[in-house]
Amino acid sequence: MCDTIGVVKNWPESGPKVEQEIRASAPLEPPRGAYPARVDEKGRLRLPANFQAYLESLPERKVFATSLDMATARIYPIAVWRANEELYENDNEIADEATDVQFIANHLGSDVEMDSQGRILLSPELRRTLKLENQPVRVEFSRGAIDVYSEEQYEARMRRASQALEEKLAKLRKKGMK
Repeated sequence: MCDTIGVVKNWPESGPKVEQEIRASAPLEPPRGAYPARVDEKGRLRLPANFQAYLESLPERKVFATSLDMATARIYPIAVWRANEELYENDNEIADEATDVQFIANHLGSDVEMDSQGRILLSPELRRTLKLENQPVRVEFSRGAIDVYSEEQYEARMRRASQALEEKLAKLRKKGMK
C-alpha cells in the first residue's frame, strides 16, 4: 500500500462512476514502535496493519523469515536479504563467520509472501527452535527487517535495555539526541 498522490476520475457517459488511485512508487516509511502479535496454531504470524502496509508498499512481495541468533526471528524484505547474501559472498574478511551465520539462517529460514490477511508463515524449524508455536509475540522494525520476539525474549530484551538507562540517555543527548 503506497501513499495516494492523486485520483483520476473516469466517468463514462453510461456506466458506474469509477475512481482510480495513482500511487507513489516509493515505499512507506517503516513502522515505529513495538506491537503485540500472535503466531497461530498453523505457524502463521499475523502482522499489525502498519507492518502489512509497509510490506505491501515494497516493490517485491517476497520476504525471508529466519533467525540469525537462534533467539529472535527476523523477517527480511527480500531486497535486504539479498544485500546480506552479497555481504556473505564478497567479504573474505568475515568468510568463516558469514558461512556459519548463513548456514543457521538457511536452516531456520524460508522464502514466503504475506497472504491476503496479513499473515507470514514461519517455517516449522524456526517456530520450534524459538518456541513460537501458538504463542503471543512482539514485533518491531529494526535495521531493515521485522524482529519477532517471544514474550520471554522480549522481557529479557526489556531488562537489558533498562539497565543504566539514565547513563545511556545522557550519552545520546551529548551526541545530539533531542
